[in-house]
Amino acid sequence: MSADGQGAHHWFDDEAGPVVRPYAMTRGRTTSAVQHRLDLIAVVSAEPHADDPEADASLSPEHVDIVELCREASQSVAELAAELDLPIGVVRVLVGDLVDAELVRVTRPVPPAELPDESILRDVINGLRAL
Repeated sequence: MSADGQGAHHWFDDEAGPVVRPYAMTRGRTTSAVQHRLDLIAVVSAEPHADDPEADASLSPEHVDIVELCREASQSVAELAAELDLPIGVVRVLVGDLVDAELVRVTRPVPPAELPDESILRDVINGLRAL
């Protein structure tokens, strides 16, 4: 039994596995330097030179998982959180670390207000067909 009298299984759930608190993964941090750019739809892509993140001893397993997922295909912050089963706040901090380490880059999708109007695109298509 441990000092708290609850035994070794206190931090273990047969269905969930060992419990790791989110703040442990981020070393107690709740924000990163790039936090303002990391909303749910921000797209994370691995940098071309990030070919072996496991070789970097400073990266946690979660950092490595994020780089690996983004090497396969660019992912939104929400997709990463869902795929890794981690809270959004934790993913934001971890992605911020990876941006600082220049292993990933973050881009924002084009806001709908900046996309061309559908009627303009139809006019262009009709114009091209008329040629």
